Amino acid sequence: MRVPRYGPGFERKLPLTAGDALVLLLLAALIALGARLALRVPAVVAGRGISLEPSALPWYALFSVGRMALAYLLSLVFSLVYGYAAARSRGARAVLMPLLDVLQSVPILSFLPVVLLSFTAVLPEAFAAELASIVLIFTSQAWNMTFSFYQSVRTTPQELREAAAVFRLGPWLRFRTLELPFAAPGLVWNSMMSWSGGWFFLMAAEIFVVGKRDFRLPGLGSYLHEASAASDWRAIALGVATLVLIVVLLDLVIWRPVLAWSEKFKLELTGNDEPRESHLLDLVRRSWLLDRLTAGTLGPLAEWIDRRLQRRAAVTPPVESEGEGPPGLLARATLVLLAALALYGTWRALRLVSALTAAEWLALGSGLAATLLRVTIALAITLAWTVPLGVLIGSSRRWAAWLQPVVQILASIPATALFPVLVVLLLGLPGGLSIAAVLLMLMGTQWYLLFNVIAGAAAIPEDLRLTTDLLRLSGRDRWRALTLPAIFPFLITGMITASGGAWNASVVAEHVTFGARVYDTPGVGALIAEATAHGNYPMLTAATLALVLVVVLINRFLWLRLYRRAEERYRME
Repeated sequence: MRVPRYGPGFERKLPLTAGDALVLLLLAALIALGARLALRVPAVVAGRGISLEPSALPWYALFSVGRMALAYLLSLVFSLVYGYAAARSRGARAVLMPLLDVLQSVPILSFLPVVLLSFTAVLPEAFAAELASIVLIFTSQAWNMTFSFYQSVRTTPQELREAAAVFRLGPWLRFRTLELPFAAPGLVWNSMMSWSGGWFFLMAAEIFVVGKRDFRLPGLGSYLHEASAASDWRAIALGVATLVLIVVLLDLVIWRPVLAWSEKFKLELTGNDEPRESHLLDLVRRSWLLDRLTAGTLGPLAEWIDRRLQRRAAVTPPVESEGEGPPGLLARATLVLLAALALYGTWRALRLVSALTAAEWLALGSGLAATLLRVTIALAITLAWTVPLGVLIGSSRRWAAWLQPVVQILASIPATALFPVLVVLLLGLPGGLSIAAVLLMLMGTQWYLLFNVIAGAAAIPEDLRLTTDLLRLSGRDRWRALTLPAIFPFLITGMITASGGAWNASVVAEHVTFGARVYDTPGVGALIAEATAHGNYPMLTAATLALVLVVVLINRFLWLRLYRRAEERYRME
């Protein structure tokens, strides 16, 4: 029997394609439009007062968890729809994957002013602030889940696809009974990472100031921000303790049961002697009421949906998902319209950034180089420790039971709440703030790589592990022959999302406010933060577009080549 492929299935193409150029032009158009709308927002928007009393923490925690849940549901739906469309259609993939590549590299904190001020220009202030907060949390959760689901759909084993064809499963049943279950383990681990990423940027999403415009929402993020600004160590400790308590409860009530449930979708010939355990899941499985609800309501409803969608698929002409035929008239007209809009938006963006002086452009270039160096150092350190620990957690149920909750807690603590402490401690050292900036980038990037390595190690079939035992391979040979080839595609996916997280974290790592003082170090993140604080839209637009262009070039010339290598040499078929 063949074992599943692990390659992410990227198509062979030039490092920088016309699709990339079109996506960049569209992004420039969107940023220019957002900046234009932002100029129409009233000059002053009053923010809400945030109480640092302990009695306010339960309510703030409820608000934050609610925003996180709504953002996660939005991210999950987006990941399933977007990833499926990109995986099943070559024409859609040519546009959607470069677009996803760009979106995951856009710094959240540089995108926030555009989203927030644009919403406020057309919606009531309170609703706009809530909606912008959810959208910004969504941008910290969606990309790694989408990459994971796309990779799983593209690497579904061929024999399972052939079985689905033999049983004449339509698109819906193939998705529900084959592709979604096969993607479940990786999607669960990346969902856990998405929640951790959402906590990391919660402070930025709940309290934000652009010039004199103050947008503030009640929540744990705004509570920790206010406590940090007031140097109130008691409030910081209470806020972090509340967050840790929430993370532990979510692990016990949601993630452990979901992880144990996802074990049944692992493709292997031999069962594991140490299956994941969840007492809550065992309790739920023994629930008579749940059985009655499933048999009487949920089961018939699912069957009705299956019949309706399968019947619709049977009368709908099949779509050639892998063909490369010439685009139709509608597709050509759509591309022409998008190109025209992109060119117009680019012209408006160029007019906006034309106000920058030569000195500002020089500062932008040097800032990009400084941030690139810090990102490289952070990724090297991340790679050195996450691979062995991730393989240990993913391969051993005993170690996972102890280390998984610890990793979730550490990944969920907003480093932005603790970063001022690092700044104060390291300012006296040579290059103190630069070292602190690298540390904060680590806090924002290492978890993406760690969770993907765990997912890759956990997906190795048990029969292959037993084969290495029978061959009596040494630890070094086992790593060389099985572990590293198996996790390599997951490793590259994690490096892409970690790289995007590092560039995102640069905005808060290179420009820090503690009490009444502001600390910054040269970098594109500091330029974006300063431009945001002073409402300097030309610099904000130029810095964001320059950062996105650099990240896209790195992804195209480095990560895409490694993806191809994973597909050609480290695919297990």
